[in-house]
Amino acid sequence: MTLHIKQAGVLSLLQDLGRYGHQDVGVTPGGPMDSHAFHWANKLLDNPANSAQIEITMGPFQAHFQAETTFSVCGADVELKLNGISLSPWRSWQAQKGDLLEIGYPSKGLRSYLAVAGGFQVSETLGSASSVVRDQLGGLDQQGHKLSDGDVIPYQSVKRHYTRTVPTQFISDFNKVIRLGVLPTYQFHEFSHTARSTLFNELYTVTPEMDRMGYRLKGKAIEVKQQNFISEGIALGAIQIPANGQPIVLMRDRQTIGGYPKIGCICQRDLNLLSQATPGTKIQFFEQDLYQAEAELQQTQQYFFEGE
Repeated sequence: MTLHIKQAGVLSLLQDLGRYGHQDVGVTPGGPMDSHAFHWANKLLDNPANSAQIEITMGPFQAHFQAETTFSVCGADVELKLNGISLSPWRSWQAQKGDLLEIGYPSKGLRSYLAVAGGFQVSETLGSASSVVRDQLGGLDQQGHKLSDGDVIPYQSVKRHYTRTVPTQFISDFNKVIRLGVLPTYQFHEFSHTARSTLFNELYTVTPEMDRMGYRLKGKAIEVKQQNFISEGIALGAIQIPANGQPIVLMRDRQTIGGYPKIGCICQRDLNLLSQATPGTKIQFFEQDLYQAEAELQQTQQYFFEGE
């Protein structure tokens, strides 16, 4: 009972919610870049929230189901086919033994998440199956390698006797300009009024220098008076400002410590939007209220983790 990968595409990785409790020894958490799409893919199947999935960046991806199951695909706007018949993402579908799943290049967005009922059954490293290529941890071989053509991923033959669709209001939009909420952190006031005004009033552009470690942006330079800080732990979504004044947003596979000045941190909800942004996407930052961000996070966690 396996998924046999015929075409793995540019970058396909096994991911669960991540590897926590080891950043003090330099191990990054990893996990899904778009946790919103990841959670929905599992919820459609009544899977535990941490069930392993395949994160497919760009595609194309093809695989044969070797046993009947129910599956879901959430995330980017992709052409999805089962045995040549077009399907819609953001919902669950039934698959029989021998069926061929095809996921094409996205027309909008960047990453798709493929889940099966019961989750993919893979070994864990330091408590997680998440693949981190740089750290050589997790994944099918527990060495962090990306999935390759011919790989076989085990799953249990669990078939749900229903299909579900994500409500329209929860399906991600892929806009040419996205707004990202910034939580001011303790170094925020180390930046001048002019620098903070630049961050919140200028448009920035996603550059091709973007991956699971971080997104480099390009726009009006943000002035930085102090460049040397003692290296410290790096939070998910931290906005580093190097000497050239061009923001770097740190993502799931970020380094665990760093000494660049940090003007703030992007809230989790908006990191999901950024994770789907392609080069050329325009970014508008705004100052996020901490209590509003906490309320939104709590509401999301209650919705996805209820009953666990």
